[in-house]
Amino acid sequence: MAKKEKQAEPCTKEAKVRPDWPPLRPLPPTSGLSLTPILPSQIYIVRKLFSSALCKAYISFLSTLPLATTPGRPKKDEALRVNDRFQVDDPAFAERLWSGTGLKQLVGRGRADGESGAADWDGEVLGLNPNIRVYRYTEGQFFGPHYDEAVPVSFGTPPVRARTSWTLLIYLSTCSGGETAFYPEPAAGAGRRKGKVVEPVVVGMEAGMALLHRHGDECLLHEGREVTGGEKWVIRSDLVVKR
Repeated sequence: MAKKEKQAEPCTKEAKVRPDWPPLRPLPPTSGLSLTPILPSQIYIVRKLFSSALCKAYISFLSTLPLATTPGRPKKDEALRVNDRFQVDDPAFAERLWSGTGLKQLVGRGRADGESGAADWDGEVLGLNPNIRVYRYTEGQFFGPHYDEAVPVSFGTPPVRARTSWTLLIYLSTCSGGETAFYPEPAAGAGRRKGKVVEPVVVGMEAGMALLHRHGDECLLHEGREVTGGEKWVIRSDLVVKR
């Protein structure tokens, strides 16, 4: 796939004090978790990664954080986004999300489309990006069409040269609207020449569900649709692989 023009997400100042995150319990049994392909090699979901009780506990806690509203006018090469967010570098919490929820075992087993090995995730997976982001979308808020960039990461102690490869979104709530819509490119030889329209792949929200989607040069154009009722709460990180 040809390299695409980047549309970075708006920058937000990183918090200097790490939150006292609630314990990650109760959690559903990891034996019941699975990676479900929505679009093979691009989009996967994990249902019930968080329990309903844990989602509620985290929403209550995250509501106390100093969320900042994104600027109304994006900078050059930034996608239009209107939401409230919090960002912090927290390797310990990233490790808890990775090892304590079953994600590590799921990713290590390979994708659900029969592929296995490091190529699944564009490299040897080391864990989750310590750059933790919290998003809240209220009625009327959205994230316009954009691509997620792969970013270099100095990972672990001693530090290892690494980069992000897949976006991880953990949904804590349900709402009206707020779906994530992906726009696949037409297959070679198809598309506009033949009048073919590629329908978007739309992923609805389920409280406790995780969404993994590929980013970097292989990222699909996607958007977070407008919330029309309720609130959309999301915890964001990324898979990190060796460079």
